[in-house]
Amino acid sequence: MGQEGKLHVVLLGRRNSGKSSLVNALTGQQVSIVSGTPGTTTDPVRRGYEIPGFAPVVFIDTAGVDDPGPLGEARAERSTRAIEQADVAMLVISGNRFDDVEEALVKRFREEDLPFFIIHNKRDECPLLATTRERLAAELGDVPVIDFSAARDADASPLVEALKEAGRGAVRPPASFIGDLLAPGDHVLLVTPIDSEAPAGRMILPQMQLLRDVLDNRCVATVAQPGEVEAYLRQAPRPPRLVITDSQAFARVAALVPGEVPLTSFSIALARRDGPFEEYLKGTPRAGDLRAGDRVLILESCSHHATGEDIGRHKIPAWLRQHHAGKELFFDFVAGRDPLPRPAADYALAIQCGGCMVSARQLWNRLRPLLRAGVPVSNYGMTIAYLHGIFERATCPFAGKG
Repeated sequence: MGQEGKLHVVLLGRRNSGKSSLVNALTGQQVSIVSGTPGTTTDPVRRGYEIPGFAPVVFIDTAGVDDPGPLGEARAERSTRAIEQADVAMLVISGNRFDDVEEALVKRFREEDLPFFIIHNKRDECPLLATTRERLAAELGDVPVIDFSAARDADASPLVEALKEAGRGAVRPPASFIGDLLAPGDHVLLVTPIDSEAPAGRMILPQMQLLRDVLDNRCVATVAQPGEVEAYLRQAPRPPRLVITDSQAFARVAALVPGEVPLTSFSIALARRDGPFEEYLKGTPRAGDLRAGDRVLILESCSHHATGEDIGRHKIPAWLRQHHAGKELFFDFVAGRDPLPRPAADYALAIQCGGCMVSARQLWNRLRPLLRAGVPVSNYGMTIAYLHGIFERATCPFAGKG
């Protein structure tokens, strides 16, 4: 699922099909602006809602995919790009209309293996015809088709039940990051630098996720900054079962932790559970044989203010340039949901952040065009480990674990 375990649901369809009205009907609130004027929604709008007994949901209300003109085409493109962020799609139609526009969306859903169902909205104006239902069943199989009126139907339970059924596969307890490496009572050392990139008064999400995972597995966690690692290891009654460090401290921590103690990073642990881990393993060595003029893509799944200590925008490029002294390398940076600035095939290597703020589906969707173009992919932790000569050590804890 999406950020913080929320089910992301995208509503797509033509202008004035009633997508915003459906969001209001589903939430029971006037959260989206509704107008009879086509094109009221101009950009994807996200609205959070809790479906009792099921899951927290983020509805992504989009502009009509049939918006004309250059500006309309740009809006439509942003709407269809929202598919990459979704766990479930709701295809909204009206007036018994289902032709090339809707067929193109269905094709995209199936290419992305995205569960979806269809809402024939505005049944108070034009009910769903039996011939339309039969045609959709013949073309789409058992995809649910619900005849509804966001304006008149007070009971939205048919929509909620269809949504729950479509999203059931995505709503599941997340797997443990490191539970298969541990036994109850094991001691885990978490190394968390506090620098200008650390949020004021709190820890970053991967650190909190791994700390919780250690506790969930009935183990003991010690959290320390790199400067305290040596003293801790010297006085500890026995070596920790596992050390997990922030990737940017890899070299320093690896020099302090005995070789027989398993060592990895927060970023690699996240990639192992939610990312294309095997693709990262294959792609990471490309960081060592870049050629002059190669272009590297740095992918950040969230947007944030970058400082001089930013790991993606400053430290990784600096380490790569140091490793390839004398070679001119070029870097592109993409944050959040921004599109790639150039064709995927232009890149010699793509390096993805840990992806803590997105779902596994969203991470795969971001990397899929690159993988299809044959671009090697890595992630922050693996790239840093490779450039510091500890790639095998940092990935060894997960060897043979599937």
